[in-house]
This record gives sequence, structure tokens and C-alpha cells, in this order.
Amino acid sequence: MKLFINRNLGTERMKELEDMGYDIIYVPERDFRNLKREDVEAWDNIDEIYSADVWFTYMGFDQFDITKMKNLKYVHLTSAGINQVPVEHLIKKDIILSNNTTGYAIPMAESVVMYILEVYKNSRKMFKYQDSKTWRTDMSWIELSGKRVGFLGTGNIAQEAAKRLRAFDVVLWGVNTNGRSIDGFDRCFSIDNCDEFFRECDVIVGIMPATESTTGLIDEEKMLLMKEGSTLINIGRGNLINEDDLEKNISKFRGVVLDVVEEEPLSTESKLWEFENVIITPHNCWVSENNIERLADRVIENMKSFIETGKPKTYLKDIKRGY
Repeated sequence: MKLFINRNLGTERMKELEDMGYDIIYVPERDFRNLKREDVEAWDNIDEIYSADVWFTYMGFDQFDITKMKNLKYVHLTSAGINQVPVEHLIKKDIILSNNTTGYAIPMAESVVMYILEVYKNSRKMFKYQDSKTWRTDMSWIELSGKRVGFLGTGNIAQEAAKRLRAFDVVLWGVNTNGRSIDGFDRCFSIDNCDEFFRECDVIVGIMPATESTTGLIDEEKMLLMKEGSTLINIGRGNLINEDDLEKNISKFRGVVLDVVEEEPLSTESKLWEFENVIITPHNCWVSENNIERLADRVIENMKSFIETGKPKTYLKDIKRGY
């Protein structure tokens, strides 16, 4: 079985795939990232690439014409998000899709804790004092203990963050599609009935996938519900927050943290760069030295199951849902 792979998982893991029976066609993403489709179509080995049964990639869909992959049965992503995937084609051709839903959960969970404490302890102001060699006590620090932290999305990342935040003696609320209870959360709401969630939470963390129902979910109406001096953090998908509405209501927040924005990179013309209560990081909260090992574990597990049974161990049962 031919496997077209765009991420090197290391010598040992690549050999594991070969030992399973995969004939690997390895082309690192850096070799085609900035190329146009017509450029890769001219490659000597393009016919071999298009004969692959399985494709392991992140952003290869612009450069390689998936409609020419007549044998393709399974796509595995390095990412958790699937926005880059030609979903309709996969559905039409009954191609299975797996994503990396668990690989980034731990570093992103740690980042959530860091972001909340940065806002509550005014680290940005402290760093400026240090840069100017200023010794000044800041009496506006506040405690996280006893606060209510809410998560828009209660999947793996939110669950890992909730585990870590529990040590701070916080109350944990969550929002998901139907309000089902999730271990680790004190209370959950449905996405269609979550006004109380927005009114009562001191911190709201967005970790939702990009779907029709989540796009622009945090708009002016929801912002007006939120507490004065609350904190808003988005590490999921940039389209969760209406940025125009955020700019208009920015003064009500103690802090806003944006690791993702509607259009990345954030334009230098955006007013969001200018607000003292806004922390911006460049889609960075997933980064960790251990990501490749976690990704490799998931890929090996799925590829082994696929070659043995025709189905990976974990995959998206309904691609149209977006997660």
C-alpha cells in the first residue's frame, strides 16, 4: 500500500510504517509549500504520488490535485483543524479522514494557564517596568482562586486545561453542542442556551472548531453579557470572535488574549495591536518539543489499524461537522 507522507516522523517510526507494509513516498512539505500546482505537476514522480492509497499531510491540498489521486482511501492530518481539507471531495469519494485531536492538548492546556495568569498578574506591564529598569509595585494584581473559568468547547484540549486549573480552586463551566456533562466540568451548557455562561464566567476560553454555528459566536451581543473586568481568551479558531465588535467593546475586559485571529497573520493596521489590555501571540500555543512524538504515536496507531482492518483507530465519523 502506497503512503504519500509530508512529515518525517523520525527514522524508527518511518521504518515501523514500512514494516507494516507501507511503500513510503516521502516529500517534505517545505519542498512544495511555496510552489504552485503547475510546478508540482511537472515533477518526475508526480504519477507515483497520485497513485498513493494514503496521504499524510497538513497543507498539501493547494499544491496537489486530490481529484487525480484515484486510489486514495485515507487522509491523515498533522493538524487538529480541517479547514484546509476539500471536505466535499472526501465525502463524495468516501475517503476517510483522521486529524490530530490529541497531539497538541498538553501544550495548549499549559498555555491557557499561562495566559490567565499573565492577565491576572499583569505580566505585560511588569516586563515593561523591567525593560525600563523601573521598580514599581503593581497593586492591581488579582487572584485566580475562586473565579469561574468557562470553556467554549469541552474536547481534549479543554479537558487537559481543566485538569490543570482545578489546582487553582476555580469553578469550571463548559459549552458544547448539546450541553452534555463532561468529566472535570462543574456545569455544561448547550451552544444554543449559553447566555448564563457568558454572564457569570470571569474567564472565557475559546477552543471551538470552525463550523457554521461557531463562526462569530462571540459578537457584541455576547460581549455585552460578559462581566465588566472579565477575561477573554481565544486559542481555537480565529473566526469565533467578531473582531470589529471586540474593538468596540475592548474596554470592558481586564484582558483579551488572541493566539488566533480571523485572518492570519494579523494585519499591522489592526487596532488590536494597540490596546494595553490585549495580548497577541502568533498561533503559537500548540508548540512543544514533544509534539512530534505524540503525533507519531497517533499516526502509527491509525496506520496499523488501517492496513489491518481498512479503518483507522480514530477518525472523523462525520466530516461535515468539522470535528
